[in-house]
Amino acid sequence: MSVQPETSDIRTQTFRKTLGRLDIILLSISAIISIDVIAQIAAGGGAEAFTWTAVIGVTFLFPYALVVAELGSSFHGEGGPFVWVRLAFGKLAAAIATMFYWVTNPLWMGGSLVFISAATWDAYISPLTSGSLADYAFKLVFIWLAIATAIIGLQYGKHIVAAGGIVKVALLVIFVVTVGIYALRYGVHGYAAGDFSPTLGGFLAVTPVILFAVVGFEAPNGAAEEMRDPQRDVPKAVASSGLISILCYLVPIFAILAVLPAQKVQGASGLLDAFKEVFTVYGPAADTLLWIAAVLFVFVVLTQASAWMIASDRVQAAAGADGAFFRYFGAFSPRLGTPVRMNLLSGVVASVFCIAATVLLNGTTAAVFTVVLTVAISTLLLSYLVIFPSIIALRRKHPDVPRPFRVPGGTVGLWVCTVVIYAWVLLGSWVAVFPGTLEGLLGVTYDFQDVWGVGRPTFELFTIGTLVVIAILAVVGYAWERSRRGAQSEELDDAEFAALVGD
Repeated sequence: MSVQPETSDIRTQTFRKTLGRLDIILLSISAIISIDVIAQIAAGGGAEAFTWTAVIGVTFLFPYALVVAELGSSFHGEGGPFVWVRLAFGKLAAAIATMFYWVTNPLWMGGSLVFISAATWDAYISPLTSGSLADYAFKLVFIWLAIATAIIGLQYGKHIVAAGGIVKVALLVIFVVTVGIYALRYGVHGYAAGDFSPTLGGFLAVTPVILFAVVGFEAPNGAAEEMRDPQRDVPKAVASSGLISILCYLVPIFAILAVLPAQKVQGASGLLDAFKEVFTVYGPAADTLLWIAAVLFVFVVLTQASAWMIASDRVQAAAGADGAFFRYFGAFSPRLGTPVRMNLLSGVVASVFCIAATVLLNGTTAAVFTVVLTVAISTLLLSYLVIFPSIIALRRKHPDVPRPFRVPGGTVGLWVCTVVIYAWVLLGSWVAVFPGTLEGLLGVTYDFQDVWGVGRPTFELFTIGTLVVIAILAVVGYAWERSRRGAQSEELDDAEFAALVGD
């Protein structure tokens, strides 16, 4: 007698409808605005980083928003991107795409986010020696607080994430206003007109991190069946969060470079360094205000991690429940309505990755931050290489599904938007995984050790090794569940299709 795998079929589960339009907007803002990479963009490209951010905002962010608005409002089953790829290309493609999409977040949290938070705590709040017991304790507490926010239930967790989104925007507004006061009192170091001129070297240096910074529109759709009215709310939330997000990148990047020369901006600490410089206008209160800003910065980064954990864990749990990953991790808690097993797995992966990054990269914060950030960029952008084309396949395979919002311009408009954003992601993926290769082909000077703080062998071992392990895990999970269910067809009947879509 065969033993049936333990599972929770999310197609038949009743979810609490807890996300209204404002909740979706704030969840999107928490996910999209990566406050930890604002200074990284400025550091990587100098004044022209502002130019390239504007270019990517118009040529990538806008068509990307249109694509997600159609997908998210039309196919709103729990799991978002998993549902789209599953219906478009089948279960194996969905297994691989969602594995890369999900794993980005525990890697990012366990690497970049905890390291920048620990560095901020050490520099501005209380001494925290790198590699010490206290340092490890801080990082692990950070990780598990983010996981706890994802576990406690969306009806509660959404308020914590919303608070983080509001504080994030408020911090950036306060910074920009203070830069204005600073400029009136002390002037700024100034730009030459030519500093904003785009160059090939600057383009290749900042493209992956800018793309990583502006993605996340689809994140709330991980909890699509917990939205009250996704057909109406998703397009409007995408438009609102997109406009707020691009302004929250462009204006602070300009402001940072107004007070700190690009060569003095460090990706892991640049934003707080800029805060420290401009807060001098507040005289004796500067130190206290900087301490408060640092505490709020750490809180914002924590809720940023929580937002992605809430979204991506649901995406991967949907894969598990559908047999595209180990079904054990597809269970949702009947009481909390959250994928607790998936949440705990994310916490374990993030914790292990945090320790591994510290050991392999010798605890150097700058090196850990940049290399781990690049690994996260690689995994996320690679997932979009499968997710983005799903809109074209779904238009062809399922033309009768009601689409409250359509990418404008008919078939031509759809193809133009999809090809443009795909080209951006393809370029960003290559530059992230194999930095310096295009520069060499195009005659641009590139010193790998100077840029990354580690040699190419260490970098590629860490990056490519991680990608290979992730791909193998995705295939193993899919193959394991396929072997348990035998040669069962992956075709969906009408009831299964309706449930998966979210009708």
